[in-house]
Amino acid sequence: QVQLVESGGGVVKPGGSTRLSCAASGFTFSHNCMTWYRQAPGKGRDVVASIGLSDEIDEITYSADSVKGRFTNSRDNANNTVYLRMNGLKPEDTAIYYCKTHLGGSDDWGQGTQVTVAS
Repeated sequence: QVQLVESGGGVVKPGGSTRLSCAASGFTFSHNCMTWYRQAPGKGRDVVASIGLSDEIDEITYSADSVKGRFTNSRDNANNTVYLRMNGLKPEDTAIYYCKTHLGGSDDWGQGTQVTVAS
């Protein structure tokens, strides 16, 4: 059974930083791309960042324009975990953050973790 469990959310001041984690189980983690999404209040769920299979430092990743230069994603295949490091947080980054993978023709989502950027 696929499980994705996000953690690391909370209240952060503007300009602050935090790191989200997504612990995966129930599938071969190193064989799957992982993607972070976020959903702000009253809005749809948008892609934030995606990372390929390798945990090498030069692994190609994708980041949305709105977070480029501020957010970085990485993965640790030995511990079945993907991370989203968020720096320079802005109030508009307030959202529920989800991790997702795609297996057997369907998407599997975590339960999400709330990040609130406020002073």
